[in-house]
Amino acid sequence: MSTKKITFKQIAPFLVLAGVSVLAIFIPSEPMFADSAQYNAADIAWILVAAALVFLMTPGLAFFYGGMVHRKNVLSTMIKSVVAAGVVSVIWVVVGFSLCFGDTIGGFIGDPTTFLFFKGVASGAPVLQGGAPMTIPLLLFSVFQLMFAIITPGLVVGAVAERIRFTSYILFTVLFVLFVYAPLAHWTWHPQGFLFKMGALDFAGGTVVHISAGCAALVGALVLKRRKAHLEHREIPPANIPYVLIGTGLLWFGWFGFNGGSALGANALSVSAFATTNIAAGAAGLSWMFFDVIRGKKPSVLGFCIGAVVGLVAITPGAGFVAIPQSIFIGFIAAIVSNGVAHWKAKSTLDDTLDVFPCHGVGGMVGMLLTGVFATKTVNGAGADGLIFGNFEFFFTQLKAMLIAVSYSLVVSFVIFKIVGLVQPLRVSDEEEELGLDESQHNEKYLQGTLIVAGREVVHVADGVFEKEYLEAGVIEAK
Repeated sequence: MSTKKITFKQIAPFLVLAGVSVLAIFIPSEPMFADSAQYNAADIAWILVAAALVFLMTPGLAFFYGGMVHRKNVLSTMIKSVVAAGVVSVIWVVVGFSLCFGDTIGGFIGDPTTFLFFKGVASGAPVLQGGAPMTIPLLLFSVFQLMFAIITPGLVVGAVAERIRFTSYILFTVLFVLFVYAPLAHWTWHPQGFLFKMGALDFAGGTVVHISAGCAALVGALVLKRRKAHLEHREIPPANIPYVLIGTGLLWFGWFGFNGGSALGANALSVSAFATTNIAAGAAGLSWMFFDVIRGKKPSVLGFCIGAVVGLVAITPGAGFVAIPQSIFIGFIAAIVSNGVAHWKAKSTLDDTLDVFPCHGVGGMVGMLLTGVFATKTVNGAGADGLIFGNFEFFFTQLKAMLIAVSYSLVVSFVIFKIVGLVQPLRVSDEEEELGLDESQHNEKYLQGTLIVAGREVVHVADGVFEKEYLEAGVIEAK
């Protein structure tokens, strides 16, 4: 029996969750929304599916990241992406949705009491988008937006993988959602948010999701400093490239809900966003892979997969604002820019483990700017025409919004990491890092796979021949 003393820091997360659970008992129940002539069954069905697709991106991200780290850190990397589904879901009901979409406080943040513990959400009126009532219930809109909030802190995992403590990451997730994600979501998507009123366009999360996560990833890599393997220039082979391919497929599939669902209805706009999403991803995957060949590498599975994700990131802010042909160029150029930044990073001392900043941060910035170039009212019937149509003012609006989002995310994320470091150590010890975070943080191990060999053995004995059947199974561990 273990005699190790349990500290208050270890039981604090459980006590907080217990307290929230007990408080929830006393929240009065309210009737579900009534059927209304204003609701559209097709819209409700599509956004339900879209929300499920966006949720699927979270385990997809876990496979994507988990396949690229060292074998001894696969499980610890995957769980950090998935655990956000629990942490953020609870925060969202208590106060997160209110901070993002509650009654505005000066255009900077939502009133935390507006939807406290989901007060008035289930029975709420149809959501307003751009000042006009939509055809889906407020509860469905909230669930759809929750899925965006879940995956955003999970993106940061790739930059701090293989060295951050699990409990420190949990605390980071809580603070990041409250103080980085929620303000940016309010600024960008609330009708009274100051970026929204400024005229900035972000269809599905270029600033809110990717720039915020990419900048937090950059800060995290700097604050946590370099891994021992990175300092010693040891090559870290990917644990399981098929996992990366599976993760890419799930992300690509889920992104149709991410962007297509952001039209908030089963309409022509959602179809257009669906198409631009696919085209940009395909163009970017090819662009990254072919650019690698130009630089003397061979076409690789990792190259295409990473490039495709960069294309998905870049098209996100403009998916519903740009035409389909231009999405090819957006994917093509975003992959080249991110590839170049990743190549530069590899030669620097920056230890962003899985290139989160080059792919998500830079990809999101490129997407925001190219939305300012290629946006056209002919797609959305609203918004603005871009630089290519002579609208310099809108391009500079996008540039200002991007710089504001980058600056805010960098500064606040830095403060959050420092606060977490004051509460408890951010990094595992050198011994725990060498042992691997799967074992040191979770007491679990990832096994590469099971080899099953079956066949028939032919045995010659004097003048006779007989066959012996055999079946052998054993665990194969990569060395």
